[in-house]
Amino acid sequence: MSLTKIACIAALSLSAISSFIYAGSAQAISFKVTTGIAGPNGETDQGAFSEFTQLAGTTTVNFNNGQAPTTGFAKYSFENNSGSSSVRSDVWAPAGANGEVNNGKYLAVFNGDQVTMKLASSLNYFGIDWGAISSGNVFSFYNGDTLIKSFTTENVNPVAPIHASQHGGEGNGYLHFYSDSSNDIFNKIVITQAGGGGFESDNHSFHIGTDKFTGFDPKSVPEPSITLGMLAVGGMFLRKRKNEKLQSVRQSH
Repeated sequence: MSLTKIACIAALSLSAISSFIYAGSAQAISFKVTTGIAGPNGETDQGAFSEFTQLAGTTTVNFNNGQAPTTGFAKYSFENNSGSSSVRSDVWAPAGANGEVNNGKYLAVFNGDQVTMKLASSLNYFGIDWGAISSGNVFSFYNGDTLIKSFTTENVNPVAPIHASQHGGEGNGYLHFYSDSSNDIFNKIVITQAGGGGFESDNHSFHIGTDKFTGFDPKSVPEPSITLGMLAVGGMFLRKRKNEKLQSVRQSH
């Protein structure tokens, strides 16, 4: 492999490492927060999408038909005590990967309400564009009626990578929840708004799996020491090329 290619790989590796902003508990279901990416066709005004949208076994619900699905792989049902929870389009739609305004439709859950997603198959990954993050947002993951783990605003908001101006600087981010083992797979997800405020989300991605989710397997990312070593080699290569050019110029005069 040429030194030029090594330097390029090193740069890409550092980019990959920096995108994995935060990892939750190593027990049960874990989570990471990233900015997400543009849509499958490069859309930047439809909110952020999962980096695993194109991964085999992944299904994404973007709500742009104005409804939460009630049939098929993921069946959504509302416990709508407030009468306000719905699929809608307004300024509070979760932001894009770079904080862009989301002009698409999204799922909103309000005071005391919840939405349950029942899945046709077991999952080992669930991704969601979340924001503007508000107090009282709760995620709960179940296998049947057994609660596997819950996450709240307090777990995520401190590490939200996007603070969108259209949301007054409130946090946004793409949340990746994933199973650490076959003991942590799930087939039901409940999102709840406890108390005032709202729970806004978009671009839900579901990945079928009955074992550990390997999309974030650290083996696929070089160790930092290796990456730094590759960068050092790349730097030496560039300095050598620069010196050769200077020597060539001097000899021509």
